[in-house]
Amino acid sequence: MGSFFSDVLSQDPRFHSRKPLNDLDLLEPVTGGLVQQVMQEAATLGISLMVFETYRSQDRQLDLYDQGKSQLHTVGVHHYGLACDLVRDVCGQPSWQGDFSFLRLIARHRKLIWGGDWGNPCQAHTFYDAVHLQRCSVARQVALFRGEWYPDENYDPYEDLEENGSITLMASAEEEEWERLPELPRPVAQNATRTGHPSLFKTSRAGAPAPHRLLVGGAGLVSTRTISTGLNETRL
Repeated sequence: MGSFFSDVLSQDPRFHSRKPLNDLDLLEPVTGGLVQQVMQEAATLGISLMVFETYRSQDRQLDLYDQGKSQLHTVGVHHYGLACDLVRDVCGQPSWQGDFSFLRLIARHRKLIWGGDWGNPCQAHTFYDAVHLQRCSVARQVALFRGEWYPDENYDPYEDLEENGSITLMASAEEEEWERLPELPRPVAQNATRTGHPSLFKTSRAGAPAPHRLLVGGAGLVSTRTISTGLNETRL
């Protein structure tokens, strides 16, 4: 069965675009509708938001990585039409300045994960992206990246987190990342991801393997450097 990613995004002429794209039509329809609702609700609070980026190609992700604007080598949820960055609209120009914590409750109400707490406000996070929203739980990202899963119209990422445990890192399925870490054993269990290394991994509430450090919104090697929301276009 096809998905918005396979049927629409992968066929779009902008699939390899190196430019930031803010077209809401490049979001999976349910996700796009929820993002618009978030913007409308923020407007009732007197906060004007604009879409900075929806779909992101692997080509653009590599450019951002090479420029030092992203810590991630491999593109994440943006690539699948399930993530959007909303910034303040200041006289028609994008701004990352100010407090974006208002997005937490609005996003939760609209069943979107906010990059300020990744769906789990009770957990301390080292990866922080206050302008990022996504309709995919961190527990589901590996399956998404591998092409094994795509959300249906009734998908609720918070129910997903509740059922699957609070997994704090979803490692890249990209094989070359394994070559960079030869000391780590390769997964032996079905659907496992970098399991079995006692210094990096713990067990989630549901019993699934989960590394201690946080990497969400994308895929790649772990960095614990906190992202400053005041930096212009520091993209995850």
